[in-house]
Amino acid sequence: MTNSAAGARIALVVLYTEHLQETRRFYSGLGLSFVAERHGKGPLHYAATLPDGTVVELYPATDRRPVSSVRLGFDVVGREMSPPLAPGRHVVDDPDGRAVELYVR
Repeated sequence: MTNSAAGARIALVVLYTEHLQETRRFYSGLGLSFVAERHGKGPLHYAATLPDGTVVELYPATDRRPVSSVRLGFDVVGREMSPPLAPGRHVVDDPDGRAVELYVR
C-alpha cells in the first residue's frame, strides 16, 4: 500500500441528523445549496453538490443510522456566509454537535 491517493477523492458525505431542518439551515448558511429528495419510499432528505462534484447529503437519523461524530472542514467566502465571518480559521458546531472547521477567505 502506498501513501499516495492520486486517483481518490471524496465523492459523497452523508450526515445523519436528529435536527434535519436546523442542520439544512446551518449548512446552507455556509453556502451549500440543498435540494429536497426522496428515493422511492425512502425518507425525505437533502442533497447539495459542491463545485468539485462532491455531494453532501443530510438524512434523518434512525436506530440503524444514528448521528455520528465527524469533523468537517469547508473553505468558504466569509462575506457570503450567513452571518458573515471574518477571514481566518473558525471552528463551530453544527446542530448535532459535530465540529465544523471554516477556512474563511
